[in-house]
Amino acid sequence: MDHGEPGRVVLVGAPLGNIGDASARMREILASADVVAAEDTRRLARLTKDLDITVAGRIVSYFEGNEERRTPDLVQALREGAVVAVVTDGGMPSVSDPGYRLVRAALDAGFPVSAAPGPSAVTTALALSGLPSDRFCFEGFLPRSGSGRRSRLRELAKEPRTLVFFEAPHRITGMLQDAGAVFGAEREAAVCRELTKTYEEIRRGPLGELAAWAAESEPRGEITVVVAGAPAGPAERPADEELRAAVAEREAAGVSRRDAIQAVADAYGLRKREVYELVHAR
Repeated sequence: MDHGEPGRVVLVGAPLGNIGDASARMREILASADVVAAEDTRRLARLTKDLDITVAGRIVSYFEGNEERRTPDLVQALREGAVVAVVTDGGMPSVSDPGYRLVRAALDAGFPVSAAPGPSAVTTALALSGLPSDRFCFEGFLPRSGSGRRSRLRELAKEPRTLVFFEAPHRITGMLQDAGAVFGAEREAAVCRELTKTYEEIRRGPLGELAAWAAESEPRGEITVVVAGAPAGPAERPADEELRAAVAEREAAGVSRRDAIQAVADAYGLRKREVYELVHAR
């Protein structure tokens, strides 16, 4: 294992689904690394079989449930001169996947970190969404609970950059409903499912329509959601009845009245008290 050189970490970008996206450098690193830390060792076995390569080094599992415990062992391997490759189920390690903890530990211990870049669901979905891609921010997974999710969405209500999220199939309907309630049902978005795979599907449209589609079709697989940023500056103030209707629409989607009032106030640059008094005037 000791090559007479210091150990190093290599982050290996794996195909999202289409094996044809695997790079020659990815094949080389996986075949030659002293240690391959894989998010799922079974998926790694399938991947290497499809690539027709053999991993010569030691394979260890490295996923969310064990990365804190396993990171010190991998740093020790670096001290012994090992090349440690990190590979996840798809895309770049450390982007909402295992890897960051080892990157930080390796850098703190003085070891170099490099990458064999590969596909990324974030930039692939962004490019396919049809939404502005010159400025964007990646939010990863929203909180699992409805209240936590809505709270985070409210924090993003005024974000002007295009937003990119990951979401689980069993939460996608609730996520789209909450996003429509907080951002407005007319905000443009795209749901990107099973990117680069046989059943790739891109759905584009207003959040309200996408939420209805998701509730009816129950989409499966890996999902990335891209949402247009907030319009520049506050929108023109609607009539009082329209403001009341906007609050009622959000309440119907499951948002509390307090949060619905705040969301409408944020959307139109109004004081929360002003919207509150309109809603309760009757």
